[in-house]
Amino acid sequence: MPRRVTKAVFPIAGLGTRFLPATKSIPKEIMTLVDRPLIQYAIDEARAAGITEYIFVTSRGKSALEDYFDDAPELELAVREKGRTELLQELDRTTMKSGTIAYVRQHRPLGLGHAVWCARQLISPNEMFAVILPDDVIAAEVPCLQQMIEAHEETGGCMVATMEVSPDATSTYGVLDVDAGTGPVVAVRGLIEKPDPGTAPSNLAVIGRYILSPEVLTGLARNEASADGEIHLTDAIANEVGSGRKVYGYRFDGQRFDCGSKAGFLQATVAFGLAHDELGHEFAEYLKRIRTKDGPLIAK
Repeated sequence: MPRRVTKAVFPIAGLGTRFLPATKSIPKEIMTLVDRPLIQYAIDEARAAGITEYIFVTSRGKSALEDYFDDAPELELAVREKGRTELLQELDRTTMKSGTIAYVRQHRPLGLGHAVWCARQLISPNEMFAVILPDDVIAAEVPCLQQMIEAHEETGGCMVATMEVSPDATSTYGVLDVDAGTGPVVAVRGLIEKPDPGTAPSNLAVIGRYILSPEVLTGLARNEASADGEIHLTDAIANEVGSGRKVYGYRFDGQRFDCGSKAGFLQATVAFGLAHDELGHEFAEYLKRIRTKDGPLIAK
C-alpha cells in the first residue's frame, strides 16, 4: 500500500501581473476571496487531506505572505480583551506551528516544473508528495486533495486532478490522453501541454492538484525547457508514463474557480459570497436589486 501523503508543495513565486496594480505591493496569494486570502483556502484544503508539512516556493516580494503565517500577539491580545472568541479561532487557523512550514526560493520564473524542482531537497527519495496551486480554488463537500489522497491509497502511482473543458479551451491547459472509463479514476496514456487547437487527445484538462512520486523530481532535474522557455511539470509527468510507471487522472467532485484570472476571481467571489453563512442572504438580496437596474452602478 502507498505511503500516506503528508507533505505538500505550494508554488507561489509568480509576480501576479494579471492583477496589477493590486499586486504591486502584496502577493497575489494574499488577495482576499470574501474573508480569507487565497493561500488560506489552499492551506485549509491541505489540512483536511492530512498534510502536516508545507513547502512554499517563493520569490522576492513575498514577505507579506510569510508574515501571514506568524503569530500576531498584539492582535490576538486585542481580540481576546474584546471577548471575540470566534475571531481568535479564525486567527488560530492562520498560524502555522514551528517546524511545519518551510520556504525555498525560485530565483528565476522558469515555469511550474522548475518551481516544484526547487523543493527537491526537502523531499525524501522515497516520499510521495502533493502539489497545490492556490490559484485554483475548488469548492467541494469533500476537499479535492482529500478525495485524491483517498483514491491514491488504492492506486499508487502519480495522480493529477482533471476536469472536462470545452474543446476550444484545451489549448490553454495541459490535457490528458486517457484510457476509456466512466469512473473518477482514469489511467493516463500521455499528457500534452497546451496542444494546438483541434489536436487535443481529449477534453480532460489538468487542474492544480497533484500527487507525485520523487521520480518526477528526477525528471525535472534535467531542466529541459520547452519551446516557450519554461520547464513544464506536465512534461515530467508524461515522462513517467513513457517510463512505464502508473499515472492516473482523478475527476474530482466539486467546482473549480480560476482565481489566477480577474474574471475567475470575480466568479469565485460571487459563489463564495452567496455561500457565506453570515453574508450570503444580504449579498443575494443585493444581487437581486442590481439585476433590475439599467447601466453601470458606478462611473468608470
